[in-house]
Amino acid sequence: MIVSNFLRRSFLTLLLSLFVTGVFAQEQPAKAQYEPHVGQEGKDVVWVPTPQALVDRMLGLAKLTPKDYLMDLGSGDGRTVITAVKRGARATGIEYNPDMVELSKRNAAKEGVGDKAEFIRGDIFETDFSKATVITLFLLPDLNIKLRPRILDMKPGTRVVSNSFTMGEWKSDQTVTATATEGCTSYCTAYLWVVPAKVVGTWKLADGELTLRQDFQMLAGTLKSGGNSASISNGRLNGEQISFTAAGAQYTGRVNGNSIEGSVKSAGNSGKWSATRAGK
Repeated sequence: MIVSNFLRRSFLTLLLSLFVTGVFAQEQPAKAQYEPHVGQEGKDVVWVPTPQALVDRMLGLAKLTPKDYLMDLGSGDGRTVITAVKRGARATGIEYNPDMVELSKRNAAKEGVGDKAEFIRGDIFETDFSKATVITLFLLPDLNIKLRPRILDMKPGTRVVSNSFTMGEWKSDQTVTATATEGCTSYCTAYLWVVPAKVVGTWKLADGELTLRQDFQMLAGTLKSGGNSASISNGRLNGEQISFTAAGAQYTGRVNGNSIEGSVKSAGNSGKWSATRAGK
């Protein structure tokens, strides 16, 4: 009888425990999904979303194509990456906040590109983005400048587009602004830079020598040919494409590592020119 009463009490206790647990579980509200708020603190900057109208403008400014690989540095809620993927490009977002990373993945899934848009939790200053052909960012100027040396070491022709903030002395190649009629009322200007080839130094030509000074994409220098010397003007790089004027002739060409090949036009005449970096 003692054993029977013990078993009965144990059984009743178990039933009561299961009942209380079930009621408690039913009363607990489902955990709310993370929702960011404008101005929330981040690792390096506060979060402000890029207006969709400017996202569209930025990708247009970069001339994004399905052949491109875009990396968004500080990808926030993922909208730039999602838009890039919808345009057929491969795209990855780098975001320090893990909640933002998960939010971006949910947003991508809602937009039907969850299997294509990639989001990585990481520090943009420690993440390798060298394989990208397009970089997008919405960072403060001092952070842009901190990233600038790594960006300038990327493959010539890489396009970099920033929302609202510049790269210091490295002047932008183009600028666009989204308008209020497009739905953009703040942070509506985008800047484009094209990573220039590195050409500073002396280059040997068949009949002379070209000495170049380089200030990002802007060029100056001297062309020596046939015993004559002329300063170059209008010197500029657009990725691997080089152009300048010297002694009344217009030189254009393509830089390929330690060599340049192109065309020269002067007084109605045209021809070819080439140069090799001295010592190579």
